Amino acid sequence: MPLLPRRRAALRYSSGPAGAARSPRNRPLPARVAAWLSRNRRLAAALLLCAAAAIAVQQLTPAPLSTATALAAARDLPAGTAVTDADVVRVQVPPGMVADGFLRDDAAATGKQLAAPMRKGQLLSDAQLVGPGLLAGTPPGSAAVPLRMADASSIQLVSPGQLVNVVLTSANGFDQQGPSEVLASAVPVLWTSNKGGQSGQWLGTTETDGLIVVAATAEQASRLAGASTHGRLFFVLVGPP
Repeated sequence: MPLLPRRRAALRYSSGPAGAARSPRNRPLPARVAAWLSRNRRLAAALLLCAAAAIAVQQLTPAPLSTATALAAARDLPAGTAVTDADVVRVQVPPGMVADGFLRDDAAATGKQLAAPMRKGQLLSDAQLVGPGLLAGTPPGSAAVPLRMADASSIQLVSPGQLVNVVLTSANGFDQQGPSEVLASAVPVLWTSNKGGQSGQWLGTTETDGLIVVAATAEQASRLAGASTHGRLFFVLVGPP
């Protein structure tokens, strides 16, 4: 019994201001942080390493590039193909790859005819379609002139992009002889009926055997137009001038 007052006094002493100062909850924030770090040194080091790695990855990751939509061949397509929705796919490419004339919408290509073969993944432009786009890149004033060759099988020897001399002759190769005349020199071939050519809206005819289309100047076009009514037309493959 004599010890009871002393125990109560001890309890009162421990709950006083001095005891409150020794409580962890009442310590200053820097002291509490230091105490936590001393108890969890490994965890703190791991957190710091993770933060450093995250910052390094963020700095090294390149910013996302802007892209543009374009049409590309879904498979290898021969020249003369009538393009359908299944023949082209939309792809995302850097804007610098989509120059003027490249097609972006399926409707601009569907139903059109290819003037040249395309590889799978190759971007489609109006210059690769039978139509006004064939004259892309030609000098101002150029005209696309269709010509029917006397020897339809010779079309197999020429492809779009090659240069030819167009020759007119009145001789038939048998009993009739006549001089030959070069109507146009080194004109580029734009389209041929041999490369899978089919009748199309641009040609406006159902008969394309022996037809080629060349790019000609205004003077050459005037000589070539209707030349097949004056004799037989042939071409001669030539190199760049």
